[in-house]
Amino acid sequence: MIILGIDPGYAIVGFGVIRHEQSRYIPLEYGAVSTAAETDFSRRLESIYDCLTVVMEKWRPDAVAVEKLYFNTNTTTAIGVAEARGVILLAAQKNHIPLFEYTPLQVKTAVTGYGRAEKPQVMEMTRRLLCLRQVPKPDDTADALAIAICHAQAAGSPLRRAFSQRGTR
Repeated sequence: MIILGIDPGYAIVGFGVIRHEQSRYIPLEYGAVSTAAETDFSRRLESIYDCLTVVMEKWRPDAVAVEKLYFNTNTTTAIGVAEARGVILLAAQKNHIPLFEYTPLQVKTAVTGYGRAEKPQVMEMTRRLLCLRQVPKPDDTADALAIAICHAQAAGSPLRRAFSQRGTR
């Protein structure tokens, strides 16, 4: 199974493509779509859409996994990220790729076994699970890879398989 994990944002969108086979995680490509602050916001959204579409067309993932959004304070940032997230969802839909969403708690639990793990712990476990020499930079890229790992674990669960089968009948 090929999975594209995406950490949504509008200044930086992390992405990570992994192959999950026989309980192994194999990194295929990872990086970030970065947009400059002085760029018109609609151009930033277009750049995110275009770059992620190229990744989707190149790898033809079986699933796209995206982190669910949550914000405590800055509503201005929340709106921008939500708009960028909409572009990400549209790219998956236009490429006919099933989309799955995970909370930060689900991602932390899947990667470290502990839902309250700190960011450095999640990043280090992501590095280890993917057999990488160093933690990918920027952090958004490592987060995207962790989201892809989370989906690989969830997709293999009996509950997820039951829901998938029910949806195809």
